[in-house]
Amino acid sequence: MKIVVLDGYALNPGDLSWDGLNALGDCVVYERTPVEQIVERAAGAWAVLTNKTVLSATTLAALPDLRYIGVLATGYNVVDVEAAARQGIAVTNVPAYGAASVAQLVFALLLEMCSQVGHHARLVREGAWTRSPDFAFWDRPLIELEGLTLGIVGFGDIGRKVAALGRAFGMEILVHTKHPEKYRGQGADVAFAELDDLFARSDVVSLHCPLTAETERLVDTRRLALMKSTARLINTGRGALVDEATLAAALNDDRLAGAGLDVLCQEPPPADNPLLQARNCFITPHVAWATGAARGRLLAGAVGNLRDFLAGVPRNVVNGVGPAAPPVP
Repeated sequence: MKIVVLDGYALNPGDLSWDGLNALGDCVVYERTPVEQIVERAAGAWAVLTNKTVLSATTLAALPDLRYIGVLATGYNVVDVEAAARQGIAVTNVPAYGAASVAQLVFALLLEMCSQVGHHARLVREGAWTRSPDFAFWDRPLIELEGLTLGIVGFGDIGRKVAALGRAFGMEILVHTKHPEKYRGQGADVAFAELDDLFARSDVVSLHCPLTAETERLVDTRRLALMKSTARLINTGRGALVDEATLAAALNDDRLAGAGLDVLCQEPPPADNPLLQARNCFITPHVAWATGAARGRLLAGAVGNLRDFLAGVPRNVVNGVGPAAPPVP
């Protein structure tokens, strides 16, 4: 059975092992695959694994032997799942592998905005503290989190981890989710709110909802206008949840105190992305998921998904297609 990994480098730049996949079939791993080479490389494959390489309906139609797609992520919008279902191709994802790591980066971004650690460490290296007449030196406001309101949009595994960390800092937690009834009375020490109310009341808004037609550009001109001028926005979900030009304008006009972003609409971003030069905008290069621990869980989950599918006990199938017999060697 031929297994092809189209873009394995981001998941495994060399510190993890592909042995789990090698044990399941004849596995070929490509670091990256340009669009024009997908069909050539995946030809004859029974299973394909992809992280960010897009598998469109047109591409799938050119791969008649394909019966399984494993997405090396939780979000699976890189695959046309409806076209895959029509073609009898199961699509799986790996949920929850990175919740702790993503939540950790949420607070790394928030603490950088509020405590300005990187900024002041740089000034110390440049001699600003040495030249100061006082024992303490700072040149930007320092913000205490305790007592502030943290608004969380989406309350899945990551959202709940972020809420727990927020409570540990003494923050009040406000949540918007489509299904608050799932969490009421289950020990979730949070308050639920409608989306616009959450944006208006929160000192920090952190985005953890999936990217859908409904949530695309969820943070737009109207919602940014609802936010306090002292509030901060954090996005570690999907870049397209935010209207980037509008956010940049709000930051530059001091209508928002800061933004912490790990994702952008186009990655890597073009040099003219307005957020790259926006005031009080802290951007990391899509690394929230990339701790060694999280990547190890992701790879193990992807191997487990394929192994269980081959055994006739599928898990994490997102398009409802059941197991198919692998080809006889």
